[in-house]
Amino acid sequence: MLSAFTARPIIELKPRDKSRIECILAYGDRVLVGLNTGSLRVYRVNDLSPSPSPANPSDSQSPEASQSSVNPDPSSSTQDPSSQPDSQPVVPQQKPTDLLREIERFSPRAIEQLAIIKEANTLVSLSNYCVSLHDLHTFEPIASPLPRTKNASGFAVTSNIVKDPATGIPEIISRLAVSVKRRLLLWSWHESELEEEVKEVVLTESIRSMTWACATRLVCGMNSGFVVVDVETGTVEDILGPPGGAAGGNQGRWGAVSAGGMGYMGLGGYMPKPLCTKLADGQLLLAKDVNTLFIDDTGKALEKRQIPWQAAPDGIGYSYPYILALQPPAKGCLEVRNPDTLSLLQTLSLPGAAALHFPPPTVSLAHAGKGFHVLSDRVVWKMDATDYDSQVEELVRGGKLDEAISVLTMLEDALLKNKTETLREVKMQKAEVLFRQKKYRESMDLFNEDEVNAPPERVLRLFPKSIAGELSGVEEEKQGQSQQSDSEQEGSSNGTATADQQQQERPKTPDVAEVSSTPKTGGFARYLMRTRTLNPETASIASSKKGSDDDATSIKGKPIDEQAQSEKDLMSAVLELNSYLAGARARLQRVLDPVTGKLKPRGTNTQTDEAFKALLLSNPHLQGADDAQLEAHLQHTFRVIDTSLFRAYMFSRPTLASSLFRIPNFCDPAVVNERLIEQNRFHELVDFFYGKKLHREALNLLKRFGACEEPDPLCPTLHGPQRTVLYLQGLPASMVDVILEFSEWTLRKDPDLGMEVFLADSENAETLPRERVMRFLGGIDIGLEVRYLEHVIGELGDANPEFHNRLVELFIKQLSTMEKGEKWEGTMERLVRFLRESKQYSLGRARGLIPKDDPAFYEAQAVVLSNMGQHRQALMIYVFKMKNYGKAEEYCNRIHKTLESPPQPSGMPISNHSISSPSPSAPSSPPASTLNQPISPSSENRRRETHNLPHPPLPLPFPSRPRSLPPFVSSPVPPLQTWLPPARNPLPLLSHPRHTTCV
Repeated sequence: MLSAFTARPIIELKPRDKSRIECILAYGDRVLVGLNTGSLRVYRVNDLSPSPSPANPSDSQSPEASQSSVNPDPSSSTQDPSSQPDSQPVVPQQKPTDLLREIERFSPRAIEQLAIIKEANTLVSLSNYCVSLHDLHTFEPIASPLPRTKNASGFAVTSNIVKDPATGIPEIISRLAVSVKRRLLLWSWHESELEEEVKEVVLTESIRSMTWACATRLVCGMNSGFVVVDVETGTVEDILGPPGGAAGGNQGRWGAVSAGGMGYMGLGGYMPKPLCTKLADGQLLLAKDVNTLFIDDTGKALEKRQIPWQAAPDGIGYSYPYILALQPPAKGCLEVRNPDTLSLLQTLSLPGAAALHFPPPTVSLAHAGKGFHVLSDRVVWKMDATDYDSQVEELVRGGKLDEAISVLTMLEDALLKNKTETLREVKMQKAEVLFRQKKYRESMDLFNEDEVNAPPERVLRLFPKSIAGELSGVEEEKQGQSQQSDSEQEGSSNGTATADQQQQERPKTPDVAEVSSTPKTGGFARYLMRTRTLNPETASIASSKKGSDDDATSIKGKPIDEQAQSEKDLMSAVLELNSYLAGARARLQRVLDPVTGKLKPRGTNTQTDEAFKALLLSNPHLQGADDAQLEAHLQHTFRVIDTSLFRAYMFSRPTLASSLFRIPNFCDPAVVNERLIEQNRFHELVDFFYGKKLHREALNLLKRFGACEEPDPLCPTLHGPQRTVLYLQGLPASMVDVILEFSEWTLRKDPDLGMEVFLADSENAETLPRERVMRFLGGIDIGLEVRYLEHVIGELGDANPEFHNRLVELFIKQLSTMEKGEKWEGTMERLVRFLRESKQYSLGRARGLIPKDDPAFYEAQAVVLSNMGQHRQALMIYVFKMKNYGKAEEYCNRIHKTLESPPQPSGMPISNHSISSPSPSAPSSPPASTLNQPISPSSENRRRETHNLPHPPLPLPFPSRPRSLPPFVSSPVPPLQTWLPPARNPLPLLSHPRHTTCV
C-alpha cells in the first residue's frame, strides 16, 4: 500500500468538553470550528517541524499505527528533541494549535457549514436552517440571517477572475449559491461589493448537494439525479450517462431508488445523498450510493468506468492528485484512489471520521491546496501529503508500476526532482515485467516509445547470447544455474547435501516458479518462467510431487517439450525485437547520417533539433559531451543496433537480412561474416560486403563460386560470371584497379557477358579510363579491344585520334590473321565503313598500314585515297583493280553529292581526269561509255539542269596511245559524246575546292 497521506491530529476536544464538532473552515494559518452548541472557536495552526518518516512505510497502513497516530498521548504530538541527532537545547513542547478566541453566541443552534468570501472579508455560515453573513475579523453579523434563506439546506461559494465583457479588465467575482428546498438563490460580489440583485432558479425537486463546476455553472444533486444550472442564463440541463458507456448507459442509474427497496422494517426510507466533487482538468465526479459518473464542466459524461466501491461513501473529495472517499463513521476509514486507474492505493483508519474539509476552490494551482482535513465529533486531523518522489519510489518498490506511471503522468514537473527520467525508468521496468510475462509486443512497444527510448543494451540484456551477443544477461544466468545444479547433483550423489544447505544455496527471494522448474530447462526458458506463479498453498505439494517423479519426467520427455516451448517463446520475442530495433534505428538516423557516420547539422532543420533534444533528454550523461564524444557514442549505439538486428533477422527471418545490407549500416563485419558462412547464405554476404565497401572480399567470394568448372553445392546460384559482372557494373570508376582485376576471369569465361562491364549504358562504364581499359582488353584478345573501341567511338563519340588510329590498326591486324569467310567479310565491311565515316584517323598512317598488293584491301585503299582527295587513284582501283563498276559509279555519285560549290561553265577539261590502263599487260577495260553512261542518275531533272549550259569541245578521252597496248585498245577512241545516249548532253566539269573531279 501507498503512504500518500499521513493523519496528524491538530484539534482535540477535552474529555470534559461536552461539545461536538459539526464543521470546520481552514484558511491560511486559521481553523474555525463550528460546534453543536452554536459556538465558534478560532484556532491558530502552529508550524511544527515535520516528524521523521517511519522506517517502514507499511506501518502507517496498519490499523494499530493509524489508531496511534490519530489518538496520541499529549506528549506524542511532537518529537522529543533529544532523540534527534542535531537537537537544539530542550524547549517546551509546542501544541499543534492554539485556541485564540471563542464566540459563544455566534449562532443559537448548531453551526452546520462554514465558508469565506475572502475578497469581501465575509464569513458565510449555515445554522438553524438559515444562511448568515459575518465579518471575517470581528465576527460581527452583516446579514443574519440573509434574506430569503429560511429553510436553507446548504450553500456553495466560488471566487473566480473574470474579464469584464465591456471593458476587458479582469476582476474578481464571487458567487454564493443557497439551496432552499427546490429554489436555488444566487448572490454575487463584484470585487468586494455585494450586488442587490438576487437570482432565483427553481428546480423540479429539493436540492440536496451543490458543487461549482466553473465560474458560471453549478452542479446540483437531487434524489432523482443531477442537473447543471447556468447561473447567468438560468438554464437547467439534466446529466445523463453515456449511451452504452461504462456508467450504465441510461439515466436509470441516476434515477431515484425506491423507498420500499431501501426501507427497513417500515421505519422509513433512506435515500443516499448525491455527492459531487471537482477534479483536475475541468472534470467532476458524481456519486450516488455505489454508482459513479465522470463528467466535464459542461455536464457531458466521460467514457470512464465506475469506481469499485464496496459500500456507499459518506463523503468524497479530491486532493491533488487523488480521489478520496470517506466511509461511514462506523468504519472510520478514508480511501485514497488513483483517478486514472481507480485503484485503491491507501486506506487510513480514522475512528469516527464523519466529514471531509478541503481548502476553498480559489487557488490558481491545482496542487496548492493538497492538504485537507478530516473531522469527527471530537478530533480534527490534518492530512499531510508525503513527498511525491517517495510515493513513486514506494509504488515501484511494491511492484505497482502501472500506478507509478499513472501518478507520474498526472503530477506536474515542478513537484518531482526529475519527472522525465523517473517516468522513463519506471516504464522500462514495466516493459521488463511485461517481457517476463511473455507479453512481448506490449513490452517492445513500451521500450520503443519516444519518451522512453530505451537503450538497446538494456533491451538486449533480456535475450540470449545468440541474439544479443556479449550484451546478453540470460546466458550468464544459465551458466550460473547450471553450475548450481551441478553442485547440487554432486552433493546429492555424495549424500552430504541436506535440505538446509540446499535452502541456503537458493536465492534470498526465490519465486515459486524457480522452485518448481526443471533443472534441464534452457536459460531463456528459466528467464521467462520467473514470473510463473503458483498457489503458495500448493507450491510445496507440487514441488514434492515433481521431485518424486523425476524419473518419470525424464522418460516422458517433458524437458524436450519445455525446450520446444522455450524456442517458440524466443521466436515470438525476437519477432517483436525486430520492431524495437527498427524504431531505435529510425530515431538514430534523425541525428546521425548512416552514410558518413557524422552528426547531422543542427540549427537548419526543426526535426533534427527536436531529435537532438529528445536524445539528450533520454541520455542525461551526454548532455555535457562535445560533438566528437556524442558522435562516437551514437556510432557505437548504431553498431549495437544493426548487429543485433542482423542476428534477429538471421534467427527469425533470414530473407530480410539482405534488405539490411542494401542500406547504409553499421553491422559488425566479423559477426556478419561468421553467421552468414555458418548458414551458407553467400548471397547476403555479398550484399553486405558491397554495402560496407569491402569489394575485394565480395569479388573474391564471387570468383570462388563463379570460376569453378562445376557449380558448388554450397551456393550453386553463384556459379558463372553473371553475378560478378553485375557486381562490377555497380562499382564506380575510381575502383578501376579492382574492376580490371576481377573482370579478367569473366572475359575469359564468357567474353560477351564480360564485356558488359565496359559496354553497359551506365555512368560507371562510361567514366572508366578508356586508354587503360583498351590496353587491358588488348592484352586478353584484340577482338575485345576492337569491340570496346567501336563502342567508345561509335556510341560515345570519342574523337581521340589515338583511338581511331588504333582501331584501324586492329582491324587490319585482325583481317590479316583471319581466315576468309563470312566473319572476315563482316569485319572488312566494318573497316571500310569506319575508314569512310571517321575523320580523326591519320590518312597517311592508314594508307601505310593497308597492304597494297592484297586484292582484299583494294576497297579500303580506295576509301583512304578518296579521303586524301586522290579520286583518280581511287577510281582506278575501282575500275582496273576491282573491276567493280557499280562501286565506281556509286563512288562518283557520292563525290558529286558532297561537292559544295555549284558547277562552273568553264570547267577543267575532262581530259585532265582521263584514266588509262595502269599497265600495258593489264586487260583493257570496256568502253568508257560504260563508265560515263550512268554518271548522272537516270532522271530527267539532271538533264534539264545541264542542257542549257555551254560546253567546250571535249577532246578524246585518251589523247595519247599508251605503249604496248593491245590492238583493240590502240585504236582511236570515239569522243565521249558518242558514248552518251542521244537525248543526253555531256555533263560539265565540276570544280572542288581542293581538286577537280569528274562526275
